[in-house]
Amino acid sequence: MKQKFSKHWKASKQPRKQRKYRANAMLHIRRKFMSANLDKDLRKKYLRRNFALKKGDSVKIMRGEFKKKTGKISLVNLKKSRVAVEGIQKTKKDGSKINVWFAPSNLQIKELDLEDKKRVEAIKRKSEKPIASKEQNEKKQSLSSKEQKDIDKKKNKEVKK
Repeated sequence: MKQKFSKHWKASKQPRKQRKYRANAMLHIRRKFMSANLDKDLRKKYLRRNFALKKGDSVKIMRGEFKKKTGKISLVNLKKSRVAVEGIQKTKKDGSKINVWFAPSNLQIKELDLEDKKRVEAIKRKSEKPIASKEQNEKKQSLSSKEQKDIDKKKNKEVKK
């Protein structure tokens, strides 16, 4: 019998294998699939494009019937890979209300819930890495291409010695 899930799976062009990987993934791996992109202000602040969704985050709905509505995440279902937002419900024919489930790709994070210490540490850890490279890129852009080539040649000569 074939193995149901492999941690060593890298990639495949075949959609059936991609679906199988996502459907049979363990919960700690599925958590990574549950990420949504950040608002422009948050992108500048945290130097990241997306972040994993968590209960308590404020999100804006980008697609579907409830487009442009905002609310806090009330439930996160890793098994279904869906998220429920507070205040967004549908009424059934009998009058009862039910939650509407959204795919994380259809949401945008407006505000992160920073009560969890581990999440704050993760944000700090992940936002520190690109800062150095961004500063280097800004310096390179400020210099003309000839000046940059001269600097690169000097560095190469020093390395060879």
